[in-house]
Amino acid sequence: MLKIEGLTVHYGVIPAIKDLNIEVPQGKVVCLIGTNGSGKTTTLKGVSGIVKAKAGRILFEGKDLTKVDPHQIVHMGISQVPEGRGVFPDLTVLENLQLGAFIRKDKKAIKSDLEEIFSLFPRLEERKNQLSGTLSGGEQQMLAMGRALMARPKLLLLDEPSMGLAPIIVQEIFKIVRRINEEGTTVMLVEQNAKMALSVAHYGYVLETGEIVAQGTVNELKNDDMIRKIYLGIH
Repeated sequence: MLKIEGLTVHYGVIPAIKDLNIEVPQGKVVCLIGTNGSGKTTTLKGVSGIVKAKAGRILFEGKDLTKVDPHQIVHMGISQVPEGRGVFPDLTVLENLQLGAFIRKDKKAIKSDLEEIFSLFPRLEERKNQLSGTLSGGEQQMLAMGRALMARPKLLLLDEPSMGLAPIIVQEIFKIVRRINEEGTTVMLVEQNAKMALSVAHYGYVLETGEIVAQGTVNELKNDDMIRKIYLGIH
């Protein structure tokens, strides 16, 4: 579904990612793991058009996204849940979710999708008239995910969904990631919590200073000594 070929992105003169090659097959969860500053978020921003490629290209369903504007990329079927959640604090939960569907005209389907989001995230229904800025971190993460899903994406880009959340909430979020995928949405996941990422993904890439240093199926990565030691804390 998504193919990144030789992608290089610079911030000023500093290369953030260098000659990256990644594939995300339809219907799968692919994770990028690595420490802070390894280029994970930049990769997602490259896919969603927020940062521009210096070299290489990004193909989505065979179409080159490299020169496409972010809003057009959303229309093509890619939604991103940003790091830090990015909910609109002065709007209610319901208004945030409705904004997620702004590119759609199918009112009836929007209504049934809203009901689907509330079944995925019952807490959002309980708080639908509450201002988003008053929600807990976990609830804001659920809202950011729900808002992205309201665009009916074929590919969901998830950036650090566990960041700053209590372990019990993290488990809940990842259960929902698995369910979203089982219901047909392809997921590209960026996550520092390697253990959680590998619990839901089918395939993974390990990034260090903008380059891939390891890749493989989840089982291959879990059995790799370097990954076990550095990222999973297993000696």
